[in-house]
Amino acid sequence: MGQLVRTKGARLRHAILPLMRNGLIIRLCAGSCLAGGVWLAYTQQGNQPAKLDLIKVADDLYVIHNDFSPGNSTALLTSDGVILVDDKFPVDHDGILAQLKKVTDKPIRYVINTHHHRDHTGGNALLQRMNATVIASKQARENMGGGRQPGSPDITIEQRGQLHLGGQTVQLYYFGRAHTNGDIVVLLPAQHTLVAGDMFTFGPDVPELIDYGGGGSGKEWTATIDEALKLNFQTVVPGHGPVASKADMMKFRDSTITLRDRVHDMLAQNKNKAEVAEMLKQEFHFPQMHLSRSLDGLMTEMR
Repeated sequence: MGQLVRTKGARLRHAILPLMRNGLIIRLCAGSCLAGGVWLAYTQQGNQPAKLDLIKVADDLYVIHNDFSPGNSTALLTSDGVILVDDKFPVDHDGILAQLKKVTDKPIRYVINTHHHRDHTGGNALLQRMNATVIASKQARENMGGGRQPGSPDITIEQRGQLHLGGQTVQLYYFGRAHTNGDIVVLLPAQHTLVAGDMFTFGPDVPELIDYGGGGSGKEWTATIDEALKLNFQTVVPGHGPVASKADMMKFRDSTITLRDRVHDMLAQNKNKAEVAEMLKQEFHFPQMHLSRSLDGLMTEMR
């Protein structure tokens, strides 16, 4: 399998390269994106722009951060443009551009979506109008209506791939179900940094959201995050919360086991749905939104 290159008008050549021995299939999604479909917001509808801060991780790597929602955006600066991982809500588009202008005059060339939720993908369509190419997992694109929604990804990966731009290399990995069925992580080898999306969220009393409607799995989450932890990195950008360490992500991984074991034990004791819900609120700080998205699926998986 050779090099796959996508061009737009007079744009310079850049490529996503397959790692053949790992069975990567990268698909160029043809056709226009049609209106329609329903977006799933993680924590809010994005009616007001978030107050954004710019956090320097390395000389060429920044996190566009805010309070817990919407999700983090990560910007890798290159000599040929910016690779942006996740782009918040549409209302945050101008704020993201303003933050990037503080550190670069280059355009955003690629946007990588870690999954399909609107607080990570809401800016896709606006950035595509600025000639950015959007990349996500095959499953995430399907969750976005399979190309029928504005902002649907232009390129999808099935297992893993590499993006090369301006002397920088970015590696994309899909390991299986976790927060959704389409979560990918983005490894920045030169910066020893992993952008984890909502496979890993970080902060005091921050619960994990298992989006069963989006194909997530509390049972499979641990094995998926175990694969991500095998990668070589030190710093982690979580989907929500401050920049963290690999050790923090390992603690989060352990919490996924604690959660599923606790639910399983309660079900083995014939506890009812209301009792399980109360335990999740008290011990794991689940808000109502998490219960509505996760409770029935957790009880089904953990029986």
